[in-house]
Amino acid sequence: MNTAAERRRELGSFLRARRAALDPVSVGLPPPGPRRRGGLRREEVATLSGVSATWYTWLEQGRDIQPSRQVLDALARTLHLTSAEHAYVLSLAGYAPLPAATAGAGRTAPGHVRRLLDALAGFPAYAIAPDWTITGWNTAYAALYPNVATVDPGERNLLWLVFTDPYVRDLLPDWETTSRRFLAEFRAEAGPRLGDLARTPVIQRLLAASEGFRAAWQDHHIEGFTSRERLFHHPTAGVLRYEHHRLAPADHPDLHVVIYTPSSAHP
Repeated sequence: MNTAAERRRELGSFLRARRAALDPVSVGLPPPGPRRRGGLRREEVATLSGVSATWYTWLEQGRDIQPSRQVLDALARTLHLTSAEHAYVLSLAGYAPLPAATAGAGRTAPGHVRRLLDALAGFPAYAIAPDWTITGWNTAYAALYPNVATVDPGERNLLWLVFTDPYVRDLLPDWETTSRRFLAEFRAEAGPRLGDLARTPVIQRLLAASEGFRAAWQDHHIEGFTSRERLFHHPTAGVLRYEHHRLAPADHPDLHVVIYTPSSAHP
């Protein structure tokens, strides 16, 4: 869809299709009568969403009107849109995607993500939630960083471990640079969610427990993630060089899968 008019038409068609597919009973309305087809009427959607019936009709007709994000959010609730459908509606109207959820991510990665990690045999890999809680890892990562399997689940957070675990400090010869870069990447990813994430227990505990974290937090440094070479000083394997990559599963964009692959300079 290359033009605004095409996007408006698609938005109207999509809303019309979702309205027609919705059971009136599911939104608290009486069942349709014997002479009425299923779905909601335009007037019912408008009333439930707090807009005028005329304005909503124009929206379905693809007229040149600009709905606010708040109105589109209300329509998404009324029409029981999924998160993917909600994001699609916002994109058609020219709004930025919905931010990734910060709550309910859970402390364990979904089964298919854990199986992906296990399939990366020999390559250290782990998954992190939006607050950088480590939600899954494979055997190779546990060999690189054994504490991941034994640390208290409430402390199994990448930022917490980088700034508080002496093993990590010894593992990273460039700890000063890497720890600050991790925090800068965390800030960049959080974007408008940073205020919520800053109030999470792990960030509050880090501000109280780590002078290095407090100093880095006050710098307000922002840096986007880039794949790069990483150097580790492993206590038994010696010097290890990896390329650091990160991917997001399409069905769980709130998770990041971090993978270390041997670099060309790997011993």
